Amino acid sequence: MKQTLQLKLSQHLTLTPQLQQSIRLLQLSTIELNAEVERMLQENPLLEKADADADEADGPVTYDAGGATPAASPNGDDRGAPDEPAPTSSIDNNDFGDYGGGDGEWGGGPSSDDDEFYPQQVASSTLRDHLNAQLALLNLPLRDRQLVAALIDALDEDGYLTSSLEEIAGYLPEELGIDADELKIALNFVQSFEPAGVGARDCAESLALQLRVLSPDTPYLAMAQKVVVEHLALLANRDFAKLKRLLHTDDEGVRGVRDLIRSLAPRPGAAFAKTESNYVVPDVIVRKTRGRWVAALNEAAMPKLRLNRIYADILTRNRDSSNQQLSAQLQEAKWLIRNVQQRFDTILRVAQAIVERQRRFFDHGEVAMRPMVLREIADMLSLHESTISRVTTQKYMLTPRGTFELKYFFGSHVATDTGGAASATAIRALIKQLIGAENVKAPLTDSRIADLLGEQGILVARRTIAKYREALAIPPVNLRKTP
Repeated sequence: MKQTLQLKLSQHLTLTPQLQQSIRLLQLSTIELNAEVERMLQENPLLEKADADADEADGPVTYDAGGATPAASPNGDDRGAPDEPAPTSSIDNNDFGDYGGGDGEWGGGPSSDDDEFYPQQVASSTLRDHLNAQLALLNLPLRDRQLVAALIDALDEDGYLTSSLEEIAGYLPEELGIDADELKIALNFVQSFEPAGVGARDCAESLALQLRVLSPDTPYLAMAQKVVVEHLALLANRDFAKLKRLLHTDDEGVRGVRDLIRSLAPRPGAAFAKTESNYVVPDVIVRKTRGRWVAALNEAAMPKLRLNRIYADILTRNRDSSNQQLSAQLQEAKWLIRNVQQRFDTILRVAQAIVERQRRFFDHGEVAMRPMVLREIADMLSLHESTISRVTTQKYMLTPRGTFELKYFFGSHVATDTGGAASATAIRALIKQLIGAENVKAPLTDSRIADLLGEQGILVARRTIAKYREALAIPPVNLRKTP
């Protein structure tokens, strides 16, 4: 085979290190960005934090959070299909779907909802320490004390004993000759400790233990004890008609039993669990100024960087080959300062475009949210959709109506009978509004909600209503009905 040489011309896009860094910084959250900046500060002596009172002479090498200037955001060669996520919502419901197990959160138990920012009082000691402190007050023989301590160690963070007594006995040394009956006596001690309900094998037993310590003259106590032991599933499924027959009571009696059980804690040990706080740092703050909604960067969230003057002066005076490493670090520092500034400039441009498109949301709330996709903002700013996707992911906007991820303002649309479109977020808000105002004795069905929306000109199928209702964590009609 004869070998030949051929010359071909072709074009391809090369991502420079600076462009790669720009793309990477753009998709980082603010917390991740600050961690990346701290790492660069440790590695690069040419880079340092700018003082709060830095003078204007540092301007050319300092990233300042002042007014944003239009800057082309990096598009790279990422031309894949962008995300178009639908916003999500949540709603608090006092349903009984969690009564069948120990994972529910209702009634008097502490909440672990990540969307709640109200301060909670958390015990300083662990559940194990709290129970062992009570054990130390008991005058028990050493063997019994060790068995009770073993059961305390076997409890999970909610205070439940998830292993059977037979299994626990099997874990202990055979030479001790410990059987399940002996452990049962030890378990009785554990179940007598505070908080009430600890040491239970399931939710029903925990509720029964909590009812047992109540005053005997507590209204509806006897019926509540019967329900948690024999009919908890009926209460969870809101089968109030059958409960009335089994308890030989009326609607008022069922409501009394329900309210008493709802006042108990399904997770008795949760108050001692160690919780981690998740903080959201808003990148943009939206305010109404002179009748117009305006987005501004959150200066507290932005790292302020500048070049180290001492090293920069040394490199200016000495440009020989011995300073190649410092020269490279100087260039990296300049890139980082420029890319951080470009990142926030792009975030501000996108945020302001979102605010302009969603003015009605800021004026009237979720019900006024308009349908919007990534391409609308991309075309508006002459950017690629992938850039908009990066900018709106894990970037947050603080508004008078709350803090939202930028992606929250994008969503699918539903047709109206006038030929227009309604945002899925607005429809979910309307569903939440309708269900919040419904008669609890005759709650709205999905079909009825679809009809009510149809009367407002919004054409939504019953299946879509069910999907949106489930996204709002609203139970079906049979679980919302109360006697």
